[in-house]
Amino acid sequence: MAAPRRGNTGSSCYFITGSTFQKRNILQSERMAGLFVDALLHCRQKYLLHEFVVMPEHCHLLITPQESLERAMRLIKGGFSFRAKRELGFLHEIWQPSFYNRRVRDAEEYFAFREYIRQNPRKRGLAGKAGDYRYSSAKPGLEHDEAPQRGKP
Repeated sequence: MAAPRRGNTGSSCYFITGSTFQKRNILQSERMAGLFVDALLHCRQKYLLHEFVVMPEHCHLLITPQESLERAMRLIKGGFSFRAKRELGFLHEIWQPSFYNRRVRDAEEYFAFREYIRQNPRKRGLAGKAGDYRYSSAKPGLEHDEAPQRGKP
């Protein structure tokens, strides 16, 4: 596991929800969910990835883009779609065209979003506890960046 990178204090952190096309369970298989996590971690030079969870029909992220939020999401969604088509032969639409985003205002909000992300698989019955879910930053050993400086207590 690589050492966590420090957050960029000049950029905003965002809570993101990206949904699959028509809310289909596209990300439920090991191949698709694992590839998405790999793609998510691969492009981290363009954003800080603080927390994430990959659910069967959506994902939640806490990210700090290094450029624009739109560019970071284009890299995440587009990069994964490209790899899924090339590496897995997946020929269908993967993502809804847009995504939900909310700028994280303070440490309290950051930690509330982090807890929501970590508990999402448990609440949906996909894991007994947050750290058991394979496709989440709550899983011990998965890389992610520490909280942004202004998001720390």
